[in-house]
Amino acid sequence: MTTLKEFLKTDRFATCTGVELLEIKPGYARARMEVTERHLNGGGVCQGGALFTLADLAFAAVANSRRKLTLSINANITFLRPAKLGYVYADATEVFNHHRIPFVEVKITDEQGELIAVFTSSGYRKETELPVDELE
Repeated sequence: MTTLKEFLKTDRFATCTGVELLEIKPGYARARMEVTERHLNGGGVCQGGALFTLADLAFAAVANSRRKLTLSINANITFLRPAKLGYVYADATEVFNHHRIPFVEVKITDEQGELIAVFTSSGYRKETELPVDELE
């Protein structure tokens, strides 16, 4: 039996950056990443691409929670405050569940619950069934 969580672990880039999926339900997912020295940019804060990767994997979990292959077609991130060392969390919610073009919002927060960034993305949902039996 394969789960969506296991299927998404094959995203090698997200795995290499330390992104972990904590929870997946239809229309919702939660992920986290520990910001370490390797994630810091020249200014001493988390590099924006690392936060984008965290949000993007949370998006993938939500968009694919309907068990149809869904790929991002547009994504936007707004950085509101810097992320420093420690865990950051991505809570992704499917705002609009269209059979072809779902829309997802991801809020990235730090360990204190402070909002770090907001990521939005739409995807294209194909007819292809995912090879998964369960979400988690």
